[in-house]
Amino acid sequence: MRLFSSELFRNFGIGFVLGAVLIVGGHAEGWNAAVASPAQAAEMPAPSGTNPAPSGEFVIAPVEG
Repeated sequence: MRLFSSELFRNFGIGFVLGAVLIVGGHAEGWNAAVASPAQAAEMPAPSGTNPAPSGEFVIAPVEG
């Protein structure tokens, strides 16, 4: 009996594949919740004739100094 025979590597390969299939199959149910739904664009506001003014926190003012 050889220590590193081709049967040993074949059995390890088969075991690895079967183990991976079991792990993937066990986690497959939780994937639906982990996958995000498609992004939805915001609806455009109705045209009011004028553009709304930006809020004060987004206005860039020159630095006095």
